[in-house]
Amino acid sequence: MNTLPDFTTQLAELIAIPSMSSSTDPLWDVGNRAVIEHLATWLADIGFTITIVDVPGEPTKANLVAQLGQGSDGLVLAGHTDTVPAGDSGWHSDPFTLTERNGCLHGLGTTDMKGFFPVAIAAAHEAIAAKALKKPLTIVATADEESSMSGIRALVAAGIPKARFAVVGEPTNLKPVRMHKGMMMESLQLTGQSGHSSNPALGRNSIDAMADCLDALKIFRDRLRASHKHPGFAVPHASMNFGAIHGGQNPNKICSHCQLDFDIRPLPGMPLDTLRRQLQHVIAPEAARYGVDAVIHSLFPGVPAFETAADAELVQLAEQLTGHTAISAGFATEAPFLQQLGMETIVMGPGNIDCAHQPNEFLELAQIPSAIQQLQALIRQFCL
Repeated sequence: MNTLPDFTTQLAELIAIPSMSSSTDPLWDVGNRAVIEHLATWLADIGFTITIVDVPGEPTKANLVAQLGQGSDGLVLAGHTDTVPAGDSGWHSDPFTLTERNGCLHGLGTTDMKGFFPVAIAAAHEAIAAKALKKPLTIVATADEESSMSGIRALVAAGIPKARFAVVGEPTNLKPVRMHKGMMMESLQLTGQSGHSSNPALGRNSIDAMADCLDALKIFRDRLRASHKHPGFAVPHASMNFGAIHGGQNPNKICSHCQLDFDIRPLPGMPLDTLRRQLQHVIAPEAARYGVDAVIHSLFPGVPAFETAADAELVQLAEQLTGHTAISAGFATEAPFLQQLGMETIVMGPGNIDCAHQPNEFLELAQIPSAIQQLQALIRQFCL
């Protein structure tokens, strides 16, 4: 068995490899395959069996499934290898050079979430030394979590990995998270007929239609708020936000096209497909009344809401290990997709989400030993 670089060197090498993903600007979408191959080399050297799963249609993007031991039970430690774009200002040091200052490791992806992989590798050493695991340990690394989640979707389509339990190592300050809301981003596009504004009968004004569609959507939003509540969330109801609206070209021209982009944050138990059908039902009569064509399309496939029961075995053990009652998160993760593969799942990892997605992202050095110890305890319970 080869000797790996130490923790800090591992993280420095991962940070040095750009793996930004972006669904809006191809210049920032650089792929993650180099990170996957780097991790695969390390894990193969210490005894893991390596499977690389390509993301369909994306030659620069891939997922890694690395398994130690045999079988389809056991524990998955999962994380994403892509980061948000670095941006071009605000960093006090090179975002691709790991920099230590004031007890923190700074760099793009340190906390969200390349830092989780050296933690998982360090935690795996006890299982590696055991040589004969009763149940397998699997480390999963994915692509595109920060944009389309196409990486984890490819794994779901392939039906891998197989395990009983999964930990998604997103930054939670080492507190177990057992639920989060889902995320939908939708675009309503209305198409009418342009004409001279001196005679409104010459056209079908999509701005007029959009005004009434907005009223109908606000009524629908109020219905969601009243009928779907969950006390476990800081915002205890489903929410809808109207984020952008565009339409028209000139004051003296009847507007033929108007577009509204909005998001919905559904609670657990609110399927995305059901919400999309409800939206169509809400909009259809308003569009018909104005004689405009109405199309609602998804800006990305969406992330389902996630919840693992408070009395689930994994939740109970994580609470015992950390001394914290499991909480909810305000951000979406890959957890619901691992649930779809049949795994009891929590989200728990080092780092603070509040410093993610901004310059000078950091991982506190003080959290690293505890993060390793938590994962070691889970590996002992579910693999050894």
